[in-house]
Amino acid sequence: MNLQCEPGLAAAYKSRSQIARVLTEDWCARELYCAACPSNALSRTETNAATVDFFCPKCAQPYQLKSRLNAYTSKITDAAYEPMIRAIREDRTPNLLFLQYSSNWAVSNLLLVPRFFFSESVIEKRKPLGPGARRAGWVGCNILLGNIVPDGRISLVSNGVALPSKDVRSRFAEMRALSGVRPETRGWTLDVLRMVREIGKENFSLSEAYDYADQLQALHPHNQHVRPKIRQQLQVLRDLGFLRFVAPGQYAVIKH
Repeated sequence: MNLQCEPGLAAAYKSRSQIARVLTEDWCARELYCAACPSNALSRTETNAATVDFFCPKCAQPYQLKSRLNAYTSKITDAAYEPMIRAIREDRTPNLLFLQYSSNWAVSNLLLVPRFFFSESVIEKRKPLGPGARRAGWVGCNILLGNIVPDGRISLVSNGVALPSKDVRSRFAEMRALSGVRPETRGWTLDVLRMVREIGKENFSLSEAYDYADQLQALHPHNQHVRPKIRQQLQVLRDLGFLRFVAPGQYAVIKH
């Protein structure tokens, strides 16, 4: 699991962050596989391709890599805010790979967030850069990793140990039904699914789901009919195979 590359490849880069970028991209090009299909390799995109670093040569799934020395926190710095929101609304976000490496250049952890788990609820708008900045007025964003449903955080490497590819692909396949939900409503579906996971019970009631109405209202301030929306999305999750109805106002979680 060491980050190695061709001799001299990183020599031209002076900063640690530049070297890390070269080493992690090289490792991914050699070691990664597609989580969405049986392809055991990913291809690099053209240099400086916007938002996408790799793609699957068989199914064309796009992947973007982010890497850092320290463990990922609940808030991850990303690029410009408006382009990210447009990508979500147009269903153009790539699958994101979050790679953590150690001080001795070894892969510690690697997390995959499938592209259909991104919604506006997991994107935080940053303050514009000040007038003294080179790009004054530019507005970036943060990815709120803690707002992504646990189902959407798939581990490929944990504490230096690679998980079996068949398990990763199985997890991806189990969640893939969410990709069929329209981008304009997928945010609600994901937020209600996260609510279901936070309830943390195999069986729960509609009244327990309503306890999250204020949180959902804060995430979707333009919707004034939160409770009907919760009921609607519980039906969507039933149709997607995440829930089943037990009795009026009673739900059971289907384990994956």
